[in-house]
Amino acid sequence: MDDVTPAPDRTPADVRRWRRYLAAERAEAAVYRDLASRRRGEEREILLALAAAEKRHEQHWIDLLGDDVGMPLQGDLRTRFLAFLARRFGGVFVLALAQRAEARSTYELDEHATAQMAADEQIHEEVVRSLATRGRNRLSGTFRAAVFGANDGLVSNLALVLGIGASGVATGTILVTGVAGLLAGALSMGAGEYVSVRSQRELLEASTPDPEATRALPHLDVDANELALVYRARGLEAEAAQTRADAVLARLAATGAVEGLGDDGGEPADGDDVHETHGTAWGAAISSFCFFASGAVVPVLPYLVGMEGLGAVVAACVLVGVCLAVTGAVTGLLSGTSPVTRALRQLAIGFGAAGVTYVLGLAFGTTVA
Repeated sequence: MDDVTPAPDRTPADVRRWRRYLAAERAEAAVYRDLASRRRGEEREILLALAAAEKRHEQHWIDLLGDDVGMPLQGDLRTRFLAFLARRFGGVFVLALAQRAEARSTYELDEHATAQMAADEQIHEEVVRSLATRGRNRLSGTFRAAVFGANDGLVSNLALVLGIGASGVATGTILVTGVAGLLAGALSMGAGEYVSVRSQRELLEASTPDPEATRALPHLDVDANELALVYRARGLEAEAAQTRADAVLARLAATGAVEGLGDDGGEPADGDDVHETHGTAWGAAISSFCFFASGAVVPVLPYLVGMEGLGAVVAACVLVGVCLAVTGAVTGLLSGTSPVTRALRQLAIGFGAAGVTYVLGLAFGTTVA
């Protein structure tokens, strides 16, 4: 345990701050334990180790507080919300929130927190970042298509509806145009994502070492050792490539074990692992189609329920604004950045594009009139 610096001149403010720290450490330890209960293997062990570290920090504040420890306090609202999500959902969203929570540590600025504790919190952020990255990688292909599809549907159809509406056409025409834009955009997005991801996977497959090549190893000329050329082609210097090739053939001669030709010199990666971060072509296509359609229908909703004129325009803008803010915030959470900043950026981009289209529609309507 870290040494505790005596604090004989504690003030009431110190005691209140330490009790808040204590509550936060207890809450964060509970979050990691709840997350660990939903994991197996290595991830479970890592999360339990993080919980044990928070327990050590908790003991530090208990020792400082002494008789002033008082009744347990609740953690702050963010930590309690994080604990709620961890108990009920787990997953990459909670890890992303935990990463942000670790990044907010102020121990390095507090004279009563030890240097080891401050260092622990910085390392914890990196540990949680790495755990969250695993989940982000698993989500990246399909999630990218989903978020991109939803935002594209929201912005493009809002721009289409506003632009057509500003030209002065009838409400029925706006509605038909919005529905046509929804279907055309969703089909286009789905087809484009399928082709994109499928092509990407085919390129990766072409770059994956052929496991059948390992069968040639026992028959290589030991003196020529052309295996070194494989490693040189993968970027190793000539001497390092020769050393690795000699080691592979030496193990083969000594044990009879045939080593794979994966990029790291070990067994080739499983095909599913190689493509894990890119998702499946059908998964990306279906996600893109569905999320584009779900986004594109939002600007049309006011017209579907019979609204007209300025009221329909305002309602469409409000609905789209809420959706843009939500998707931006979710993206911010997953990326470990500020959800508020990402939400505002989404709003600025979306309404900027729609505003330009609306102005052009006004100009076109004036010209036609």
